[in-house]
Amino acid sequence: MHLNPYGEYAVLLAASLADDWPADREGIVARTRAFGMTMQFARSHDDHRESRRVIDEWLFIVDADDARERATLLNAQMAAAAAYPRLTDHDGEGWHLHYRDDDASLARVLRAVISVGTALHLTTRGMHRLSRCAAGKAPGDPCRNVVVDITRNGRQRYCSVRCANRDAVRRHRARA
Repeated sequence: MHLNPYGEYAVLLAASLADDWPADREGIVARTRAFGMTMQFARSHDDHRESRRVIDEWLFIVDADDARERATLLNAQMAAAAAYPRLTDHDGEGWHLHYRDDDASLARVLRAVISVGTALHLTTRGMHRLSRCAAGKAPGDPCRNVVVDITRNGRQRYCSVRCANRDAVRRHRARA
């Protein structure tokens, strides 16, 4: 059996969905595939809308002001996704743990995977390792992208080199 890390890929998937929301259910499923999820999702008539709600609720965790608030919100999300952990062997991946029911809809799977993954990411890397792009904090800057800090030193502040450069130019001009 290998241990499914859940953390990093789940949080990066959530950030990807938050930053660039797919137009339909198929787009969400394609994104889950791009981040390594191979399982099939039970179909529900409101998958697209409910999946968006999962991401919007996850963004409250991203935007939380401190670790206690972040933990409270995350605990509530994990409680809403509550299912006992189970061993599974699907799609040739080998035995691993799932933190969700086997027949769950797309939105319920996303809630379970993203909430557990976020909890693992924050508890193993640090409660500060999830935020919005620092460039967007400047007045008039449109960036609201999520930053999932997976760096070694834990100091990632920008979603991209482009935002980091834009902010550096803005600071340079303010000094000049």
